[in-house]
Amino acid sequence: MGEAYIVAATRTAGGRKGGKLKDWHPVDLGAVVINELMDRTGADPALVEDVIMGCVGQVGEQSINVGRNAVLASKLPESVPGTSVDRQCGSSQQALQYAAQAVMSGTMDVVIAAGVESMTRVPMGLSAALPAQNGFGQYMSPRMQARYPNIQFSQFMGAEMVAAKYGLTKDEIDEYSFQSHQRAIAATQAGNFKNEIVGVEVVGPDGSKSIHNVDEGIRFDASLDAIKGVKLLAEGGRLTAASSSQICDGASGVMVVSEAGLKALGVKPLARIHHLSVLGHDPVIMLEAPLPATERALKKAGMKIGDIDAFEVNEAFGSVPVAYIKSLGVDPAKINVNGGAIALGHPLGASGTKLMATLLNVLEQKGGRYGLQTMCEGGGMANVTIVERL
Repeated sequence: MGEAYIVAATRTAGGRKGGKLKDWHPVDLGAVVINELMDRTGADPALVEDVIMGCVGQVGEQSINVGRNAVLASKLPESVPGTSVDRQCGSSQQALQYAAQAVMSGTMDVVIAAGVESMTRVPMGLSAALPAQNGFGQYMSPRMQARYPNIQFSQFMGAEMVAAKYGLTKDEIDEYSFQSHQRAIAATQAGNFKNEIVGVEVVGPDGSKSIHNVDEGIRFDASLDAIKGVKLLAEGGRLTAASSSQICDGASGVMVVSEAGLKALGVKPLARIHHLSVLGHDPVIMLEAPLPATERALKKAGMKIGDIDAFEVNEAFGSVPVAYIKSLGVDPAKINVNGGAIALGHPLGASGTKLMATLLNVLEQKGGRYGLQTMCEGGGMANVTIVERL
């Protein structure tokens, strides 16, 4: 089995719903990160053998194979194929793992893994809503519902179930959410995101042009009291909109290569893929999967929690990373050190390679060796990717 290396990683700054990226077609936004990866590596476009793009809402502007369409909107030649992956919130993390498996198998040498989601232009849940509007049934089949009678589309109740199972209080979830903003503010002001963000030109209401390169979701005036004062999403619950990930527009990507790819490109690797896996779990509680998936991944890799220098655990809801920290004994200072989706936004299919771009940046800035990325996913799944900084 060969090795898989990441030689470049980038992302757009997140855009709020209806915000700075609202006028960007998602296909063109995906093309931006593809082009940036090519620029960062100086790679001959003809060397790219595939583009694998994660996207959850594969309908409307993100339909008809958004991965291939992004290739056709980019500087890559039409000889480069493209495909689209849906593993819910882990879609582009799965794209990365598929790319790594392709080069590790020896069947490919240079693959781009990416993700895109315009939650402004393709609202969340639209792909599930359209069949019902046309007289067809919902995606949950009778047999699926018979096996899991409590299964539901909304992940929010799963987040509340995680909070209840792990005995989390509203106060500690709110405090974690405030910390997410504090860390994102500090990272932005220190320029910690500069190396991972590709600027995107946007046009303001007055027609003026500017470069969007700061995550729009960060609340620079956030206060703990304000977060605690947000209305609960369910009576007697623990979660609010302030302790949930933000709706977000964005794109991200990484370039994955083999040993032969390294030589062909003449570039130095940023990191080596040390481990990759994915685990299915209870689809009712749904969002708990990162915990057992991490335990299994570390065991398979012959590692312990203490061997990991930095963690990126997607903040779909505040209860997930808080439960992760408490259950697995993770040092809070090592997890989501530059903030997470509560502050920065969660562009669904783009979040996987977005988190990887951030993780590689954190390892470089902290001088760490091993980083672990995971996220909860619709249907009760979780990918785990461990990388070694080189």
